[in-house]
Amino acid sequence: MSHIVVFGAGATGTRIAQQLLASGQAANVEVRDTRRERSRQLIKRSRRLVNNRDSIPELGHGHHIDPSVDLVVLATPAASQANLARRAVHHGVPVVATSNHLSEVRRLLGLHQEALHNEVPVVVGATFMPGLTCLVARHGATEFDQVDEIHVAKVGTGGPACARQHHQALSSVGLDWRDGRWTSRAPGSGRELAYFPDPIGGRDCYRGALPDALLLVPEFKGVQRVTARMAATRRDRLTSPLPMLSPPHAEGGLGAIRVELRGRVGIESRVSVFGAVERPASAAAVVAVRTSLAVLKGGFSAGAYGLAGIADPLALLNDIADRGVRPLRFEGVSMYY
Repeated sequence: MSHIVVFGAGATGTRIAQQLLASGQAANVEVRDTRRERSRQLIKRSRRLVNNRDSIPELGHGHHIDPSVDLVVLATPAASQANLARRAVHHGVPVVATSNHLSEVRRLLGLHQEALHNEVPVVVGATFMPGLTCLVARHGATEFDQVDEIHVAKVGTGGPACARQHHQALSSVGLDWRDGRWTSRAPGSGRELAYFPDPIGGRDCYRGALPDALLLVPEFKGVQRVTARMAATRRDRLTSPLPMLSPPHAEGGLGAIRVELRGRVGIESRVSVFGAVERPASAAAVVAVRTSLAVLKGGFSAGAYGLAGIADPLALLNDIADRGVRPLRFEGVSMYY
């Protein structure tokens, strides 16, 4: 039985803590959050949760991570996870991070050499997108002799922190991989109509500060093009440079992901499209929890990488599907021509 520390008690962090307890594989799940009342509410729902907030300074500064901890799960808001991950790695504690913040994912991946030295995994972007998209891309690639292009897209947000990050990402410079080099893209550019599984259907998607290419490119040798887009309305695009006009909902509605792979099988070209529909916070929690339990079982090698870097994506995909988040293959209209 393991001792797990979950940082963050928002929409995703709360679900992660509850599901870890329900799994029966954690003797103790300790929740840490700067918002004392939120931690108390979570504890009331499960007496087995432990809150040590009083012994911890402000979140992200001066956190003590005991080497006896078996795993740290980071579900705090964007730009607050890299320092916590570094502290955990320093003490030889494995990390599962849920950040989808472009610059922070870059910093988390920068822990690779230290993670190798301390012989611990740092799993980056274990959410709906990135996360499930990375697993789907890795598994889908087994059908190809060579993957030339990967295009991912998403609809929806989780809790308030996720909604704020979505808003910020739409007004920030995006990052594509094209012809063997990184290319900066204007925020809100590259409009494409993407078709997601029902009931989401077709949505206009745009570039933004999304970290997916950073996580996918290192794991697909010879890939020529990797892009990521997010669904947005005209109002979203017009207001993205401004503060959010209204407070975000406690949790967004139904969301979806799409993964499109282009490549070759022999001398023939092939396109495969996969998708999934779920509430983003719920799906992110399932991915993070099942990843965390796989880490505890020793299923991840040392280093910092995304879920596209694991040796056996199918086992984890099946585990996630058993919890209700089921990726599927569907016939739709290709995003790119």
